[in-house]
Amino acid sequence: MAYEYFYGRETNKFMFIRIPKLMFELEGVREISLEAKLMYGLLLDRVGLSAENGWTDDEGRVYIIYTMDKAAKVLGCSVRKA
Repeated sequence: MAYEYFYGRETNKFMFIRIPKLMFELEGVREISLEAKLMYGLLLDRVGLSAENGWTDDEGRVYIIYTMDKAAKVLGCSVRKA
C-alpha cells in the first residue's frame, strides 16, 4: 500500500480533538462513556475557538454555541443520546 507524503501547510488538513488524560485516569470521571469523553473533547475544542473570537459574557467567561443537532450529527447518534 502506497501513501502520499504531505508538504508544508497540507498537514493543516488534519485537525485533532484533544481529550485531557485526566478523563481516563481520574476516579469518578474514568467511568464516563467514551462517547461522553469525545463530546467533552469536541466542546473543549469549541471553547478554544470561542476564546480566539472573543466570545465572552459580561464576567469574562468564554461561551460556545454547539447545538444538540450538531452534536448528534458529529457523533453519528440520535439527538437524545447526544
